[in-house]
Amino acid sequence: MKIIVLAGGLSTERDVSLASAAGICRTLLERGHDAFLLDVFLGLENAPENLEDVFTMPGHGLEIAKNISEEEPDLAAVKASRPDQSDCFLGPNVIELCRMADITFLGLHGGEGENGKLQATFDLLGIRYTGPDSLGCAVAMDKGFTKQVFLQTGIDTPDGVCLHKNDADRSLASLGLSLPVVVKPCSGGSSIGVYIVNTEDEYKDALEKSFQYEDEVVIETFIKGREFACGIIDGKALPPIEIIPKTGFFDYANKYQDGATDEVCPADIPKDVEERMMDLTVKAFHALKLNVYSRADFLLDDQGNLYCLEMNTLPGMTAASLLPKEAKVAGIEYDDLCELIIQKSIEARYSD
Repeated sequence: MKIIVLAGGLSTERDVSLASAAGICRTLLERGHDAFLLDVFLGLENAPENLEDVFTMPGHGLEIAKNISEEEPDLAAVKASRPDQSDCFLGPNVIELCRMADITFLGLHGGEGENGKLQATFDLLGIRYTGPDSLGCAVAMDKGFTKQVFLQTGIDTPDGVCLHKNDADRSLASLGLSLPVVVKPCSGGSSIGVYIVNTEDEYKDALEKSFQYEDEVVIETFIKGREFACGIIDGKALPPIEIIPKTGFFDYANKYQDGATDEVCPADIPKDVEERMMDLTVKAFHALKLNVYSRADFLLDDQGNLYCLEMNTLPGMTAASLLPKEAKVAGIEYDDLCELIIQKSIEARYSD
């Protein structure tokens, strides 16, 4: 198959996306596909005269991949580096190449990669892509809306509210909450802009910082507990994985720096807790109108209560990412996982 692996963009998870997509692209090449790694925002400025030659170009676009930094990417520098200086999210030749491909493997994370806009655009243009549909992505990307869906469908989740930037001066008491709380952007990812706060001063500081990312944040009750993730593909939950950061919580640095976090899969939990987590993952997946694959994040407190925090519609696919590790325990190797995602995406939308 001719496959464009789409990555990068202008999300705070840009570097993670490039690393994920590079792993996917290399694997697809090893499996005999004509794959090319393409930055959705920067595109391919100096394309060959015959654009279809891109699929067999030496290097296969992998030169744009890089290691994940401990720091968030400088998106202003990324914008400035685009030769045509356009603010269009889709870079030069992106649409043309994606239309030529048999399918576009979405290796994007966060922002326009996961909020449903790109999926809806591709639907209109007749471009085949991997992962969930536009509706599920749009619903799951909004953490405040996700929380309401969970509450209405009986999926336990921490109490919380959405707060707009215009109402930033509202007290916790007026929101029906008390310290400690978690403050996070409504549509962010990779725990960027997430703060656990214990004092009023920390709360004000966290709001100021989170509002730098977007105009709406979620404030929710802090749940002290063990952290887990549970992937799902084709409606079937994978074995849960426990995430044990060596310091702090599972933030951006702990997610992507080697040795910062221990990950145990299958998780060391009672069988009934494992089954409950897997059942809730399936329930959340369907409640948010998702299909193909995703990953749920959970907290388990000392009383055995499970709280579903969110669903990630395009979870990380680096060698160190959670979903591939869970899949491996389920007997699905990384290369087979990439092929399975393509197969299930085609079955979900494009098979007769």
